[in-house]
Amino acid sequence: MTPRCSSDRSPHRLLNVTCAVAALAAACCHASDAVRKPNVLLIVSEDNSPNLGCYGDPYAQTPNLDKLAAEGVRFEHAFVATASCSESRSALLTGLYPHQNGQIGLATHKYAMHQNWPNIPSLLKQQGYRTGIIGKLHVNPESAFPFDFRWNDAAFCSFSHRDVCKIADVAEKFISESDRPFFLMVNYPDAHLPWLPRQNGLPETLLTAADVRALPFAGVDALRLRECAANYYNCIRRLDVGIGLLLERLARAGRDRDTLVVYLGDHGAQFPRGKLSCYEGGLRVPLIVCWPGKIRRDLVRNELVATVDILPTILEAVEADVPDGLAGRSMLPLLRGESVAWREYVFAEYHSHYPPIYFPQRTVRDARYKLIVNLLQDRENPVAISAAAEITGRAFVTFSDLSGASEEVAQAYATWKEAPPLELYDLDTDPYELNNLADRPEYAPVRKRLLTQLASWQEQTCDPLTDPVKLARLTQEQDNQAERYSQRLRSESWEYPQYLYLEGGTPRRTDGSDNH
Repeated sequence: MTPRCSSDRSPHRLLNVTCAVAALAAACCHASDAVRKPNVLLIVSEDNSPNLGCYGDPYAQTPNLDKLAAEGVRFEHAFVATASCSESRSALLTGLYPHQNGQIGLATHKYAMHQNWPNIPSLLKQQGYRTGIIGKLHVNPESAFPFDFRWNDAAFCSFSHRDVCKIADVAEKFISESDRPFFLMVNYPDAHLPWLPRQNGLPETLLTAADVRALPFAGVDALRLRECAANYYNCIRRLDVGIGLLLERLARAGRDRDTLVVYLGDHGAQFPRGKLSCYEGGLRVPLIVCWPGKIRRDLVRNELVATVDILPTILEAVEADVPDGLAGRSMLPLLRGESVAWREYVFAEYHSHYPPIYFPQRTVRDARYKLIVNLLQDRENPVAISAAAEITGRAFVTFSDLSGASEEVAQAYATWKEAPPLELYDLDTDPYELNNLADRPEYAPVRKRLLTQLASWQEQTCDPLTDPVKLARLTQEQDNQAERYSQRLRSESWEYPQYLYLEGGTPRRTDGSDNH
C-alpha cells in the first residue's frame, strides 16, 4: 500500500509518487538486510543440568544435541544468573542480573522487573527482525517483550502436556512465513516437574531405576531418587527428539545455513542441591552454539561464561550496537576459536522463588573455588527444608533418608539447611560441594580474595542488598507475603520495586562485571 502524505493539498500525485519511491527504497533496503542478517533461534529447556551425551553423561541418549555440539561450540562451564525460572530468564533476555532488572522471583507470583529494560526481542525488532516465542516467557511485564508472534497452547506445551511434534510444526510455520530475518525463542518444558516419562509415544523406549543412578550432586543414590532420575532422563530423551525435529524443520525451510542457533538450560535440574540453590547443580547448565560457516565446529571452550553474555553475543552477531553497561560480554571471539583474555570470575545469586522460600544469597567462583554468601542468619534455609518435605512423586530427599548416607553427605545437607554466613568449596577436589572450607585457616587468602571480587561486583552492578536497611525491608515484605500464603492468600502486589530501586535511585545501566 502506498502511504498517505501529510499534506492533502496539490500536487497530490507528486507527493504520492515521492512517498511511493521512499517506501520502495526502504523495502529494498529491508530485503537486503534480510539477506545479510542472520536469523536467531534461541532454544531453552527447563530444569536440566548438563545431562547430555556430549557432556559425558552415561545415561543420557541425546544424539541430536550431540550432533549440534559437533557442528558448533560447546561450553563446558556455562552458568545462569539464578537457579530459578523467571529470574534466570530475565537475565538471559535483558543481559542484566535479577538484582539489577528487578525480577527477583517467579512471574506467576507477581514479581516483576522495575522498568522495561531493552531486551533481545526489543533490540532485534529495532533491526527489522520478526520476533516470536513458543512456550512460556515467564518474565513481567510481558509487554516489555515485543514479540510479533506468541504461542503457548497448554494442550501441547505445558507441565501437563508436552508435544514436541506440535512445537516443531508451529515453529516451522513461523520460520516459513517470511524471508525477513527472524528471532524465535522456543521453550521446552519437558524436564520440569512433573516428570512425564512418555508423551505422545516419546521416548519410544523408557529407562527404569535399574538403568540409571541418581544425579551425583544430590549425594544420595536411594531407589526413590533413581526412579525420579530415570523419568528425568526419559524427559531429556524426548527433549532431544523435539530439538531434532525443530532443527529438521529449520533445514526444510532452507534457513539452517543462515541461522545462529543457541541452546541452553534455564537452570539445573530439580533434585536436592540443584534448582533453587547456589550450588553447581543449580547454576551450571548446558550451552551449545552453532552458526554454520561463521564459527568453529566441534569446539569445546572451558572459559567461565554466563547467560548474561548471550544478549551481547547475539547483538554483535547481527551487527547491532551493544548497549553500554550490560553485565556480560560477547562470546563471539570464543565461538571463533580465538585466544582472548576472558573473565576470571563468574557471579550468581538467589532471592526467592515465591515468598515462603525466600533466602537471599550471592556467589562467586573462579576456575577452582566457589564462595557462597548467605545473607540471612535468622532462619534455616527454606529451600532445603522444602526439598526435605515428604511430597509424593517428587525428587526430594528427607533428612531421615540421610541416615544411611556418608558423613560428608549428611554434613553437606546440614550445611544447606543451617546455612552459615559463608560457604567455600574447592571444586577441583570436591566437585559436588560437600565439604565447606570457609572456616579453615589455610583457606583464608582464598576466602578474602573471593569476598573482595564479590564486593566489587556488587558495587559495579548496584546490588541493592548491600544496604542493610533495604535487605531488612525486603525480608519483612517477603515474610509478610509468606504469612499470607500460609493463609492460602496470594500476593496482590509488591512494594520492593519502589524502595529497592526508585527511592534514592539506581542507575539505568551499570559498568557491568565484565572486567573481572
